[in-house]
Amino acid sequence: MSEQAQEQQKVAMVIFAHPDDAEFGAAGTVAKWAEEGWDVYYVVITDASEGGPDDATDVSLQARRKISETRMREQREAANVLGVKDVLFLGYPDGTLEPTIELRRDLVRLIRQYRPQRVIIQSPDRTWYPAMFIGRYHPDHLASGQAAIAAIYPAAQNPWAFPELFEQGLRPHRVKEVYFMGAPNPNCAIDISSTIEKKLAALAAHVSQHANNPDMEERVRERAAEMGKQYDMGYVEIFTRVEK
Repeated sequence: MSEQAQEQQKVAMVIFAHPDDAEFGAAGTVAKWAEEGWDVYYVVITDASEGGPDDATDVSLQARRKISETRMREQREAANVLGVKDVLFLGYPDGTLEPTIELRRDLVRLIRQYRPQRVIIQSPDRTWYPAMFIGRYHPDHLASGQAAIAAIYPAAQNPWAFPELFEQGLRPHRVKEVYFMGAPNPNCAIDISSTIEKKLAALAAHVSQHANNPDMEERVRERAAEMGKQYDMGYVEIFTRVEK
């Protein structure tokens, strides 16, 4: 396929720190885009090995590996519910994520390889208004956002950045739209009334995280409806959208 043909494809990417991050912030939008013919790819940065119960009595390497395997399987199941094309795992250690040059290079590699027109990322900035489940205070989420936006601009579109990638045939790519989850001053509301059930089903696939949260579905639905009222819509997800 020619580079021009790739550029014309409807490709979107969602970059986030942990399994279930994208489901809380953007699953309804992801399902809607998939139904509209977009190829959506998930990029999960960490290995999710710190996602065990707070009352754990075993935090051994073996236990962490089991948690990681469980959460990756659940993320794939959630992605299948939404119509996500593929889930890509980078495997960085959970809980200690930093926006390093190495991570930026890994993200640039994927952006140049898959060439998305739209990318959803976590906010690199804190917000202090009630965030429900989105976890806007988690340091891994902030680091994910910082690394992702640095990869999108300017590195992915700059031929001089990471010349080793250029030499591997990964040519520069400019992302046209960036959607920030949980960012200050949201300016974009997407009506997910037709896909709210898929969002809830995808969240339910993360059994290890939410089996003990029987009211989670109700709270997510209520929050989406409350935001919808602000925009004269049904259920919505909100973003800060930047067009480049």
